[in-house]
Amino acid sequence: MTISRLRRQIDFTDKRIVELLNKRARIIVDIGERKSREGRAAYCPEREREVLGRIAASNRGPLSNAALEAVYREIMSGSLSLEKKLTIAYLGPQATFTHQAALKRFGSQVSYVSCDSIADVFSEVEKGNADYGVVPIENSIEGAVNHTLDMFVDSDLKICAQVILDVSHNLLSRSPLNKITEVYSKAEVFGQCRAWLQVNVPGAGHVEVSSTTKAAQIASTRKTAGCIASMLAAKIYGLRVVARGIEDSPHNRTRFFVIGTTETAPTGSDKTSILFSIKDKVGALHEMLVPFKKYGVNLNKIESRPSKKRAWDYYFFVDLEGHQHNPKIHKALRELEHKCKFLKILGSYPVGS
Repeated sequence: MTISRLRRQIDFTDKRIVELLNKRARIIVDIGERKSREGRAAYCPEREREVLGRIAASNRGPLSNAALEAVYREIMSGSLSLEKKLTIAYLGPQATFTHQAALKRFGSQVSYVSCDSIADVFSEVEKGNADYGVVPIENSIEGAVNHTLDMFVDSDLKICAQVILDVSHNLLSRSPLNKITEVYSKAEVFGQCRAWLQVNVPGAGHVEVSSTTKAAQIASTRKTAGCIASMLAAKIYGLRVVARGIEDSPHNRTRFFVIGTTETAPTGSDKTSILFSIKDKVGALHEMLVPFKKYGVNLNKIESRPSKKRAWDYYFFVDLEGHQHNPKIHKALRELEHKCKFLKILGSYPVGS
């Protein structure tokens, strides 16, 4: 068969795809109207997981599951915009990893608001200026983002979903590698790329700035400057990608939370995050963990933070496997509540990224 005939087949297939996508969109509009009448949230992480899981299960190739997920991310983003004009707040500025995490979760068809701090993200959602917020919670190398943990103590917002982002650092510049005299980035990023920088640009100075986006802004105005930032930053600021993937560890991942005002229904593969404080006595923490062992609840993570209310008083943040409405988890949390001084369930959400 000739290329021209094959291309005509593609054209016909594309026409059918467009017709089917618009048929799907009309159904979405009907669903959105019903959700609005019933006072239900437009964004349903549990439904999103179900759709993506079904797409992956029915995929027979040659397209990969990752490719199809990227396509459906934009389809679902467009669907969300038909149901409701969603606004997403994120820790900015534009092109940060939190911005990328927000795009990974919500796609390009919703509105985004860049915030200067994690506190501002919480505030925008609490005030109703944004429907959801995206904040970093932990990095596989650097550990927990303490400011996010602290914000949950006094906030009534819920964790609706999580996003896992593979963090890849890139050297960007207007000049080739041998012409770069100084490199701009965040202190943490320099720490994650130290070995590569020592080998490849040993004579360049390291200049710490507030964000990788700020670094890209500076590098775009100085000919011999380089920066360590994302591929998105290279696109936005018109910088050349001098070297890709310069991080010293290939397992650098950051986890983000999507925060909002609604709870997420069970999917069958969920996590629950809680925080609690304990009484100041010997063996208190051990006593708090007994209900989880009793009911066979697996804990993925436990992190302590000073309460900042009095000396040596701590909050404990815990991730556990399963949804809060699971009978065993419900019983464990009820027993924990009787034992501790304070307990807050931050939310249950799908495990998938």
